[in-house]
Amino acid sequence: MATIFSHVAIPLALAAGFGLKKINRRLTVLGMLCAIAPDFDVLGFKFGIAYASPWGHRGFTHSLFFACVCALLLTLFHRGLRAKRITIFAVAFVSMASHLTLDAMTTGGLGVAAFWPFDLTRYFLPWRPIAVSPIGVGFFSERGLTVLYSEALWVWLPAVLAVFVFRWWRRRLN
Repeated sequence: MATIFSHVAIPLALAAGFGLKKINRRLTVLGMLCAIAPDFDVLGFKFGIAYASPWGHRGFTHSLFFACVCALLLTLFHRGLRAKRITIFAVAFVSMASHLTLDAMTTGGLGVAAFWPFDLTRYFLPWRPIAVSPIGVGFFSERGLTVLYSEALWVWLPAVLAVFVFRWWRRRLN
């Protein structure tokens, strides 16, 4: 899996690219939470749920269906988030879907159940440049530094470049 540090890159890039008028601070925080939420499935290990189970790590919580349902439910909080429902849905869905996309780009694990509940197959993308992160305290090792370098190159750098390109494009349209 990609690390919690890099999963938040996508909602942060969305907020920086669109600006606070479209994606306010509350919605940015919501996007960050949505981006890391699928990994709460690791709690299943404590209850004996096998990794390869549809209910295990990178199972149902790493699906487009789950992202869509969560995004729809979050639109109910539009008043508290001070945002339009469509904006909440878009930020929540893209942030959560980016999680499974990044995990499908890693070099390890079993892949993601992107199309659960319709297809239980675990998928990786054909291009997998992101070093898989060790789970737990193994992160604080030389391997953890390798993962952070990989994510800086393949997640953060493209996210920052996308922000600059998007801002440039928005200025040209105005």
